[in-house]
Amino acid sequence: MPMVMQPPIDRLRSLASQLNQECACYSLDMAALRQSLQADSVLSAWWPSWQDTHAHLFSSTGLFVSQTQLQAMQEAVQVLHQVMELPAWRAQAWAQAPELARTHMGPHGVFMGYDFHLTEAGPRLIEINTNAGGAMLSLALTRAQRACCDAARDWLHTATDVTQLEQRWLDMFAHEWALQRPGVPFVPAQGPARTLAIVDEDPASQYLYPEFLLFQDMFRRAGVQTVIAAPHALIWADGQLQHQGQRIDMVYLRLTDFYLEAPDHAALRQAWQAGACVFTPNPETHALHANKRHLAALSDPALGQQLGLSDHARAVLARTVPMTCTLTPDNAEQLWAERKKYFFKPLAGYGSKAAYRGDKLTTKTWAQMQHMPYVAQALIPPSQRVVMVGDERKTLKADVRAYAYDGQVQLFAARLYDGQTTNFRSDGGGFAPVFVTPT
Repeated sequence: MPMVMQPPIDRLRSLASQLNQECACYSLDMAALRQSLQADSVLSAWWPSWQDTHAHLFSSTGLFVSQTQLQAMQEAVQVLHQVMELPAWRAQAWAQAPELARTHMGPHGVFMGYDFHLTEAGPRLIEINTNAGGAMLSLALTRAQRACCDAARDWLHTATDVTQLEQRWLDMFAHEWALQRPGVPFVPAQGPARTLAIVDEDPASQYLYPEFLLFQDMFRRAGVQTVIAAPHALIWADGQLQHQGQRIDMVYLRLTDFYLEAPDHAALRQAWQAGACVFTPNPETHALHANKRHLAALSDPALGQQLGLSDHARAVLARTVPMTCTLTPDNAEQLWAERKKYFFKPLAGYGSKAAYRGDKLTTKTWAQMQHMPYVAQALIPPSQRVVMVGDERKTLKADVRAYAYDGQVQLFAARLYDGQTTNFRSDGGGFAPVFVTPT
C-alpha cells in the first residue's frame, strides 16, 4: 500500500490562523492612540491615569481574520437583520415582550453588536447586543496601528474603511431621528440646537465612560448639544423629558434595563411611551433583536419554513447560529448530563454576567439556575491569539464584534481575553483591531 504524504501543517491552516499563532508583535502606536483619542481636549483629564484605571482596555496586538470569514460575518448580519424585520418575526417577538416594547416608533437602533467566535468551518454567532459598547474606542484604536516590521506591513489592512466613519455615525443618528421625525431636521439651520442625552447608570463610573466623552464631543462638533446623564437626573415635566430644565430631544440609551422597568427610569419610560423624544436603541429594538430566546428560534430548522425564508437565508442561519434551547424542567436533567457541551446564559443577562461554561458548573449553581430563565447554547470554543506580555508569549482567546446599523457592518473589532468570558482584566488583552488577510 503506498504511503500517503500529509501536507505540512501550515498548508492546512489559513494565513490568518498562522499569523495569529506566530506573529505576536506589537502594532499599537501609543502616541497615535493618544492623538486619536483627542487626549488634549475631551480626554485630557483622563489620559494621564488611564493605564492605572484601564490598563486592559486596549490590546497592543491585533487579530488577523481572513477575507472569507469577514464576508461570512457580513452576510450573517444582513440575513439576521432581514429575518428580524419580517412582520411574522415581529409578531412572535412582540408576543414574548412586555407591553412597553410593543410600540414601533420607527428607529432601527444604533450600534447593533453581533458577536462571533471564529472556527475553521466559519464564524458562529454567540450573541446579539442592542447597545454594544466600544465602537468609538475601537475606531481610535484602529487608527493608531503601525507595522512592527516590513514583513508585517503587508497584512495590516483594516477590515473596514474607517476614514469617514464618524460622519457615517452622525448620519446614522440623523437617520434614526428622521425615521421618527420625518421632515424635521436633526440639526436645525435656525433656532435652538437639538439636545441629545447619553444615558447610563452613574455614567462616570462606567468602564467605557471615556467613550461617552468622545461621543459627546462628536455630537457637539456637529451642532448637537449633548449631555451625559444618569436616569435619576432626568425628569418628566410638561410633556417633555428634561435635564436641568433643558428639553431632551433624543436619547442614546446605554442602559442595560432594556425595558425601563426600574423605578429610577420612570421619566424615561414616560417619555418613550409618549413618543416625546427619539430613543435609540429602544425597548422595541431589544425585543426584536436581542432577547436571548431568539437564539433558540434562529437555530431551529423549522423557523425558515414558518417564516418563508429563502433557501439562502436558511443556509446562512444553519451554518452561523449554534444550536440553542431554553432551560426548562423537562430538559433540565438532560442538559445537566450533557452540560460540558453547552454554555449557559441568563435571558436577562448582559456583559457575560451569570453566564457559565457547562464544564465549570457546580451542583449548587445548577440548582439555583433551574429557578431562573436561562438558555443553553452549544459550546463554540473561541479562536486563539498569541500575544507578548513582557518577554513572554501568552495565548489568549478571541471573539469578533461586528458593529452594524440596519443590517450593514460599519466596523469590526476584536476582544482578547482569558477566562470563561470576555473581560477587560487580562494581561495583553482588551479591544483589538481586526486586520484582514486573503485567506
